[in-house]
Amino acid sequence: MKIVTHDGGYRLTMRLGVLDIGSTTAHLRIADLTAGHPPRPVATLKRRLRLAEAIGGDGVIGRAAIDRLTEAVSEAADVAARHRVHELVPYVTAAIRDAANRDAILTEIQAASGVRVGYMDAEQEARLTFLAVRHWFGWSAGPILLADIGGGSMELAYGDGETPDLALCLPLGAGRLTRHRLPDPERVKKRHRRSLREHVESVLAKRVGEIAARHRAGQATAVATSRTFAQLARLCGAPKAKAGPHVVRELRRADLREAIELLGERTPAERAQLPGVSAARARQILAGAIVADATMAALELEAMRICPWALREGILLDRLHHPAGHARHLYAIRDASA
Repeated sequence: MKIVTHDGGYRLTMRLGVLDIGSTTAHLRIADLTAGHPPRPVATLKRRLRLAEAIGGDGVIGRAAIDRLTEAVSEAADVAARHRVHELVPYVTAAIRDAANRDAILTEIQAASGVRVGYMDAEQEARLTFLAVRHWFGWSAGPILLADIGGGSMELAYGDGETPDLALCLPLGAGRLTRHRLPDPERVKKRHRRSLREHVESVLAKRVGEIAARHRAGQATAVATSRTFAQLARLCGAPKAKAGPHVVRELRRADLREAIELLGERTPAERAQLPGVSAARARQILAGAIVADATMAALELEAMRICPWALREGILLDRLHHPAGHARHLYAIRDASA
């Protein structure tokens, strides 16, 4: 694609589609990429998947959820084709990546939709998310400490460059913990909340020592991404989404502790009526809040800034600045222009 500039010249623009298949939703974002400019949004599509609640004790994702998944990928591929994307990058995150029937699911998706869906290892996800955060905040942010709570895992990263010096993936996803650590998510007992907290603190104590030490020594800018952090920040008083992405949003630990009590007293249906909490994440938002609070305590953080860019934007930026793209092996087989 070529776009005529004001001086009569041309600049090259490519249209990329990124399809993020998580535990809660399948989210397609289509953007135009032009050197020297941020990604320009073209279209988005979201479809609810509810994969986290469809994973059995044996780690197998059930039939109904697989059907929802194949339908969502097929629809996303059709939308990408209508918008004439040059490349489509479809990938699954931890919920499917770690599923016992992962390979069968990916094979079925390709047979039904014509799209070969890939997956990244957790470290690669953390590095691409860090790239997006660095571009959003710029070099003036200095060292960055990043936290990203997903459905299946939590990623932590630290560094003073464009990519992190350290990147960790911890089994502390909000969906995973809800499934395994909260026996009755409809009415969570205080003892189960305490038990979950103790488990999270135990995992953090074993893994985050080096990142915590780097943060204390370098006074990093603490940043959080993901819908879980964004919804918790809104619940705790951050501006609404309609205020725009450039409004400063923070999640303060003092407010978060109060939010945990509020969430713990309500059913998922009641939580969905609270500011910022979506119905899709209401079931797992309590576990996410406990992880966020325990993580901030372990890293000695009183507040974290919320970044609107995350993994999808990291892939777009990676493709824009590196023609080969670190996620190139994820590109779809399907000819999206057909």
